[in-house]
Amino acid sequence: VQLQASGGGLAQPGGSLRLSCAMSGSIFTIRTVGWYRQAPGKQRDLVAAITSGGSTNYADSVKGRFTISRDNAKNTVYLQMNTLKPEDTAVYYCRADSVYYNARDEPVAEAYWGKGTQVTVSS
Repeated sequence: VQLQASGGGLAQPGGSLRLSCAMSGSIFTIRTVGWYRQAPGKQRDLVAAITSGGSTNYADSVKGRFTISRDNAKNTVYLQMNTLKPEDTAVYYCRADSVYYNARDEPVAEAYWGKGTQVTVSS
């Protein structure tokens, strides 16, 4: 599985950005795709995630402002970010969690990360 994140940039407080995570490879093994972010000097935290069944969950800090969605035809997961705040400034990463079965028919879990995309919210 390969992930390509894009869409970051500079936005003013109250503005919007949309991030994209394009997936390729063994996409059929993916169970969950999540967006994470990491600000300087801080740990990488989950922002939002969506399962293959369409269930979503969000960090409390972004509920009501961010929306995660997927376009299966384009093999892409999006993160629509509205009402941006300076504290949203971070490098954003997409991650895919997959499960496949090995030769012994045992489930094997793997996590894949895309390269980060910088989001800066500043006036």
